Amino acid sequence: MLKTLQLLSQQATQNVQLITAKKAAQDIDKNKGLLIDVREPAEHSASPAVGAINIPRGVLEMKMLEIEKDPERPIYLHCASSLRAVLSAEQLARIGFTNVSVISCKMDEIHKMHQYCD
Repeated sequence: MLKTLQLLSQQATQNVQLITAKKAAQDIDKNKGLLIDVREPAEHSASPAVGAINIPRGVLEMKMLEIEKDPERPIYLHCASSLRAVLSAEQLARIGFTNVSVISCKMDEIHKMHQYCD
């Protein structure tokens, strides 16, 4: 039986930490975590979030192993709807990253993240 995207998302969200943009901004301000945009480059270019590194979901595991060697460094993932970020968080956990969160809100809230910092 094929799984719908809604079912995949529901199953994946059980295994990842979901947080708000405000909480992510406050945490990143304190812990110097990485903000990763897992959307495609054209999407990122059209509406980038301040401070986000664009690493599309399709190459995330390879690129993260190149740019971050500390498996405990906080990583905050976002996309347009949270689906790609949730699936990406599962993959990062599989390769050993232990502190991955998904920002589960709409892009307009993610764009406001820099306003939430001290």
